[in-house]
Amino acid sequence: MLIQKEMKLADVIHHDHFLIPVINRFGIHLGFGDKTIDELCRENDINTIFFLTILNAYHDHEYFPKKHLQSFPASLLVNYLLKSHQYYLDEKVPEIEKLIVSLPDETDMDNGTLTLLENFFSEYKQELINHIRREEDLVYPYIVEMEKAVSSGVIPDSVFKQMADYSITDYEAEHENVEEKLFDLKNIIIKYLPETKDDRPFFKILKELFALENDLNDHSRIEDLILVPKVEAMERKLKSMKR
Repeated sequence: MLIQKEMKLADVIHHDHFLIPVINRFGIHLGFGDKTIDELCRENDINTIFFLTILNAYHDHEYFPKKHLQSFPASLLVNYLLKSHQYYLDEKVPEIEKLIVSLPDETDMDNGTLTLLENFFSEYKQELINHIRREEDLVYPYIVEMEKAVSSGVIPDSVFKQMADYSITDYEAEHENVEEKLFDLKNIIIKYLPETKDDRPFFKILKELFALENDLNDHSRIEDLILVPKVEAMERKLKSMKR
């Protein structure tokens, strides 16, 4: 199903409730009645086409209009990606952490195994934080400044210095796959946990880990397939303008 602007957003959520966090990142909160997507976007000053494109990209992984997404300003993409970061660090990771910390009260599994899980997730959390900080402190500001220079035609020397010190190709090279450790954690729970009388606490954790992994994969697709090529094109344009 392709999500269209004439659809009621409530109907879309009934069809795919996994879109709720994505919708919330745009500042749309529950309790919107029977309003259509177009009505809600106009009320909240949201680019309707961008909103629909993101929703469809998350709803159907085969839907990914690369050229269409590259037509949007880089700053619009960056703003959405920042909201995703906020969701991971303020909501999803704490939810999973709380489930893991509460395991000693909910399972008969030995403390050594539970400590191993807690430490493993703690290491993953720090890797994710480091990854996000690098993007927010270095990569995203670089992209926004570059877009301003391309748009205005005024290129400060600081922008050329940034390009010399750090280009988007460096970001591609260091853009580690933060999902790898998440996959390892899921495997520990699925394959290697000692037998326990009640698996339900671990099913809850797995459900949230899979949800986080899927969201991170979509996040990475937007970065790798849309943002990086867009920035590469801006870098080429700025270099040609310097000549």
